[in-house]
Amino acid sequence: MPVMNDEVPDEGDYDAGRGRGEFDNITPEDFIHGGGSGHGNPPGWLGPSDINRARHQMPIAYVEIVPVRTDEMGRISQVGSLLRVSEDGSIERTLITGRVLYHETLREAIARNVAKDLGDIALPLLPIGLQPFTVAEFFPTPGLSEYYDPRQHAIALCYVVPIAGDCKPQDETLDVEWVDPKSDVMDTFVAQMVNGHGRIVRQALAWAGI
Repeated sequence: MPVMNDEVPDEGDYDAGRGRGEFDNITPEDFIHGGGSGHGNPPGWLGPSDINRARHQMPIAYVEIVPVRTDEMGRISQVGSLLRVSEDGSIERTLITGRVLYHETLREAIARNVAKDLGDIALPLLPIGLQPFTVAEFFPTPGLSEYYDPRQHAIALCYVVPIAGDCKPQDETLDVEWVDPKSDVMDTFVAQMVNGHGRIVRQALAWAGI
């Protein structure tokens, strides 16, 4: 049954304390990025303090994406990586990675995180199936596994995603670099990825038969 705009919430309702029409102008973009329209965050969004608390109390679901270029036969011809400024101010090489948001499908999470880092015209070819080629479990304790994230315990579903469009680095991404997986510089390329991301690239290539 649809809720009428003039319905008055009963005491104890989830939104009883919110003003009438508070989310009338909320868009999907507001839900993804939080805030927007000057009306606050929609239900289900975690602010900085809430997500930091959650990160110290429970595993967080992530997607990790190895961007690739393919040839006319669908074979991987280039593997991409992102150059970013880390929290200590140094430049780091990494992959596309991000949380799966509340009420977001895995396919939507992959598309959103690709767009966040590579721009809206990257044109990712989303996987038909959602079976990841591996699952990487990142721990905040060094040495507990091959994967390390000082912020949290993260469980990352890893996917190889072909990129068909143009990349326009966004957000915290400074640049996108591509390398032929069979070239002499591939080992250097992978070695520059810390905290287990390089291993994920190796597993992606093995999964693709390279």
